[in-house]
Amino acid sequence: MKFYSLLFLIFISMSACTSSATKDLSRTEKRDAVLKNIVPPKISDNHFLLTDFGAKGDSLTDAKPAFDKALKACKEKNGGKIIVPSGIYIVNGPIHLVDNSSIELQKNAKLVFGTNEADYLPVVPTSWEGTFLYNYSPLIYAYKVNNVAIIGEGIIDGNGREGFSKWYDQQKPAQQLSRKMNHEGTPVKDRVFGAGHFLRPQLIQFYECKNILIEGVTITNSPFWCVHFLQSENITARKVKFDAFNKNNDGFDPEYSKNILIEDIDFNNADDNVAIKAGRDYEGRKTAITSENIIVRNSRFKGLHGVVIGSEMSAGVQNVFVENCTYGGYCKRGIYLKSNPDRGGFIKDIYVNDVEFGDVEDAIFITAYYHGEGKGFETEIKNIFFENLQFKTASHAGLVIQGYPTKKVTDVFLTNVKVDSCATAISLTNTDNIVFNDVVIGKEVLIPSAAK
Repeated sequence: MKFYSLLFLIFISMSACTSSATKDLSRTEKRDAVLKNIVPPKISDNHFLLTDFGAKGDSLTDAKPAFDKALKACKEKNGGKIIVPSGIYIVNGPIHLVDNSSIELQKNAKLVFGTNEADYLPVVPTSWEGTFLYNYSPLIYAYKVNNVAIIGEGIIDGNGREGFSKWYDQQKPAQQLSRKMNHEGTPVKDRVFGAGHFLRPQLIQFYECKNILIEGVTITNSPFWCVHFLQSENITARKVKFDAFNKNNDGFDPEYSKNILIEDIDFNNADDNVAIKAGRDYEGRKTAITSENIIVRNSRFKGLHGVVIGSEMSAGVQNVFVENCTYGGYCKRGIYLKSNPDRGGFIKDIYVNDVEFGDVEDAIFITAYYHGEGKGFETEIKNIFFENLQFKTASHAGLVIQGYPTKKVTDVFLTNVKVDSCATAISLTNTDNIVFNDVVIGKEVLIPSAAK
């Protein structure tokens, strides 16, 4: 009996230790654990001046051959930093980064990409609106490389307004074909677009990369999404400025990616400032690579939406932290979580803290029925935390949460959230356990009036 009693005591002791070790972490503990896994890449000590390879910053000479030669030198030396001095450099074709390479755009240096679409062929592996396929090369493209950086005080001009952006009105057939291939599971090798299909390339894309830094540069005039982190990890983006007003000019689009720090950014985009994605529909659910461990902090929002999750998020999005941000101008929506019953997947463990917006249309908008369409694959949306949020005006609504009849939005917590003025304060449908603590939407009611 003593032996069994001893075993029982050991079991109880081990259970107590396990329970203590697995206790829920606080928001800051979770965030700090993420930060420990984000380390910017080391910049190579091998320096290559782009003008030594024939580039001329005269706004006339094609610098594409010089970039190709400089990147070849980086590869031969197992790494290098390409320094682009002051000047305007025309680049007629894509820049394909290699392992351990970086580009430093010095002050008053500007890259302007050419508008001849044939220069961006042959097609390369990429993704378009959540579907893997082959398409025109992104203008700056890194595929299966590690330790890459784009830094400096210069400007990257995608020249989209004069080139690829004109394709927006012609993209529908290819867009629908790509979605059909996604839903039918067409092998990716057979999803060849490019010439004749009018799918605009991204300005900058990192695809299956590790250890990425983008810092300091100004990004403007993108043909499509500005910076796309696709199936990549350990990413630092800081002190970047956006000035991008073409169609679908999202700022940062992390997709199937993790361990990302986005900080001290000046957004000014005609679309989402940050749009966190994780694949679309059947392919996203099959790929099953979540986007997770993403921190957005100390930044200024301006454009269509501040921070968005979705709508392509079928593999799931979790552990997102938005904190200590303010606004640089108008945003249509502040925080926007969107999915529909075609997507599946989940959005959970989202933390938004100490964020201020000025004038918006909707302050906080969560919907599981985006565009009012879809069926069969409802999204789980839960564990969403808002604390210390301030909005000046919301011309449409303060808080909108739209679940789905068969899968409600659950466990949303709002603490110290204030919207000074709005048309509709709250609209909740198909929800459960929405918790308010010190929430004022509209004019705060103070001392009750006395009877007369």
